[in-house]
Amino acid sequence: MIDLTINGQTHSADVPADMPLLWVLRDIIGLTGTKFGCGIAQCGVCTVHLDGDPVRSCVLPAGAVGNRPITTIEAVGRTPEGARIQKAWLDLEVVQCGYCQSGQIMSATALLARDPAPDDAAIDAAMAGNICRCGTYPRIRAAIKDAARA
Repeated sequence: MIDLTINGQTHSADVPADMPLLWVLRDIIGLTGTKFGCGIAQCGVCTVHLDGDPVRSCVLPAGAVGNRPITTIEAVGRTPEGARIQKAWLDLEVVQCGYCQSGQIMSATALLARDPAPDDAAIDAAMAGNICRCGTYPRIRAAIKDAARA
């Protein structure tokens, strides 16, 4: 049995310690906002926050989380940075197909939490691990800048 603090609530999951956190979130807890992409931590679709830092949940064993809090896309809007990012995403109509956007928002929120006024280089570095097959990168960058000014 593994106890996880997810979005401020404790969940007990009877899963193997090596089960990727992504599957615990989606299949056991029922939080399906976090998506499966590549399965090898290369696309960023599965990004969640672990104690405020962006991590790839597809390769993070649930047993390695310990007592560090997890935040998913379902709760990122509860933080000031997450709320500003989500508003900017809507205002600038960033989304096309939308599949990667939960991971993009999680990485962008973590960036703003540690750097409230990121320049282009900081944005590019923070978002480099999140792939968008629709090519919404210019709108993602604009939304991050918009959220930083809000």
